[in-house]
Amino acid sequence: MILLKILQESFRFAIQALIGNKLRTLLSLLGVTIGIFAIISVFAVVDSLERNIRSSVESLGDNVVFVNKWPWARGEDYPWWKYYQRPLPTIQELNILEQRLEMADAVAFVSGAGNKTAKYNSNDVEGIGVVAVSHGYQDVYGFELTSGRYFSILESATGKPVAIIGDNIAQSLFEGENPLGKVIKFMGQRATVIGVFEKAGDSIIGSSDDDNVVIPVKFGRNFIRLNSESTNPMFIVKAKLGVSNDQLKDDLTRVMRSVRRLSPKVDDNFALNETSILSNGIDMIFSVIDLAGIIIGGFSLLVGGFGIANIMFVSVKERTNIIGIQKAIGSKNYFILLQFLFEAILLCLIGGILGISLVYAGTLIADYYIDFDIALSANNVVTGLWVSVLIGIISGMIPAIAASKLDPVEAIRSGI
Repeated sequence: MILLKILQESFRFAIQALIGNKLRTLLSLLGVTIGIFAIISVFAVVDSLERNIRSSVESLGDNVVFVNKWPWARGEDYPWWKYYQRPLPTIQELNILEQRLEMADAVAFVSGAGNKTAKYNSNDVEGIGVVAVSHGYQDVYGFELTSGRYFSILESATGKPVAIIGDNIAQSLFEGENPLGKVIKFMGQRATVIGVFEKAGDSIIGSSDDDNVVIPVKFGRNFIRLNSESTNPMFIVKAKLGVSNDQLKDDLTRVMRSVRRLSPKVDDNFALNETSILSNGIDMIFSVIDLAGIIIGGFSLLVGGFGIANIMFVSVKERTNIIGIQKAIGSKNYFILLQFLFEAILLCLIGGILGISLVYAGTLIADYYIDFDIALSANNVVTGLWVSVLIGIISGMIPAIAASKLDPVEAIRSGI
């Protein structure tokens, strides 16, 4: 009870000191506010970017393996000249994979061309992707359609000119009109719209179909170079329920080596990639960005902390006489120490709250002008607050100790 009373009185003295010197308080807050704003802004942006990228990577599937010419994992030892000589996946190999793979639930061939234009009557939309897929594409990803349907087996087998379009394309070309059954033009071709993908939202790594026109591969082979590096042909293989990616990769290695007739002494001429490779790369990139944010914000907080310490020393000097009187009437050293320590903590905490408020306001403005979700997480708020308190304790401790050790007689005499 006595301790609570002492804390309450110390807090009251600290509040009175801050209110009594408004200009000094404002100038002291500035450094901490800027520091917290800098470090929490970096954390908020980085967290939002990381969340978006991880969500995009997860949408690719954690139970799928991608068969490519080039491996996704990079390092110091990356013999690109060796990978350059590898053959690209082909539609002919797809048929053999579908027949021989034992651990696969579904297999799809995917190849596409980017930065194309789609047209409908007088409307057009630029920068779209035209993606040619085999019939197993839906079985691999199990995506949702807001309207229409997927390709029939006959449409996939005969290469009928039909298309499923992304939500952004549907909105831009048809402006609220029902797109099903309408004929669109792209790459000098005509195709009937039979479905519209459910909107997935913006994706930094481009894994969303919102801006894609997806067509049967046997239709696409008439105008898309399926055997070209520029169209990035690949197989996407989904594992059966209960089958691990390692088991699937072993099965794929066996069949691919057989398909390409590789002798036991010859290295694989294909790459088996999975989303965990991307996740590991993301971890490394964002750990470096986080460190950079801590360094940038740390310097700002260091300047702010020195400012608080300097102001607190000035405050001790100005209130030397009052400290002497308090000690003369029986105030303990820890009571004096707590007064100044609370004052420093309050200064930093208010500065931290202002800095966090500025970050929050910035996220609202960014969300309004930028089509990207930047959010201030509860974790970032808590981090900003405890860092503010920590800076207050560190910057206020030495001035508070100095004040608590003043001799009462000398302190009173200095004020006369």
